[in-house]
Amino acid sequence: MIEVSHLSYRYGRKRPAVFENVSFRLEPGRIYGLLGKNGTGKSTLLYLLSGLLFPQEGSVKYHGLEMRERRPEALGDLYLLPETFRLPNMSLKNYVRLHAPFYPNYSEQLMHSSLEEFDLTPDVHLGQLSMGQQKKAYLSFALATNTSLLLMDEPSNGLDIPSKSQFRRAVARAMTDERTVVISTHQVGDVEALIDRVMIIGNTRLLLDRRAEDITQRLAFRMVRPDETATPIYSQHTLGGEAGIFTRQAGEDETKLNLELLFNATLTAGERMEQVFTNLEK
Repeated sequence: MIEVSHLSYRYGRKRPAVFENVSFRLEPGRIYGLLGKNGTGKSTLLYLLSGLLFPQEGSVKYHGLEMRERRPEALGDLYLLPETFRLPNMSLKNYVRLHAPFYPNYSEQLMHSSLEEFDLTPDVHLGQLSMGQQKKAYLSFALATNTSLLLMDEPSNGLDIPSKSQFRRAVARAMTDERTVVISTHQVGDVEALIDRVMIIGNTRLLLDRRAEDITQRLAFRMVRPDETATPIYSQHTLGGEAGIFTRQAGEDETKLNLELLFNATLTAGERMEQVFTNLEK
């Protein structure tokens, strides 16, 4: 669906590079979790994928189309939900009437089901909603565009705890085998159970790009036992003790993916983590 080849980008010639020679593919039917420290380029990458920014080197192709050309057939089949937004002072019905025609696959059914999930109705007035309710209305429209590619920048920001659960259910309901969703977030707990592929960026490059299933099949996320004989790949102190990542042994039960632990391990012990995956693939 999306093919990024040897992408490099910086904001101005005298500014440090945000990305250097980055390549990857986004496949249909997957929900990607895009993780990175603040300032490492998560939002920038979404803008590059959507054609709002152009790489200085390399290319971003969507179904073979160069995104820098901003072709209507590409723009009508992707949607970017930004982290910050300002909705117009109008009814949601009018907002939909004005914007839905730009998206040929817009689904009224998805719109109604998403609004219902968020406890909203189609006749709400955007100007009279709280910021959290506006976010839910905007999320509903983003899902209802039914585009093949949906990019979301910190979508759970501003949502309370019940709304975050509603968000996960709404995204899961809107997924198809043909749709790709990229969720950029630093609130890893909000998407841990939702994503099926993890992308971690840092130091101008892609540090990790793995299916969640592959990660949990090859690594074990558990507490370090007092009589531990195995050496963890990475460990960190928590309130409950020391949490670690281990190479999963034959016959060992699969453990739940711990995104926070994986993220910290990738940033602080990246070479060791990379070597583990390289060894496992041999």
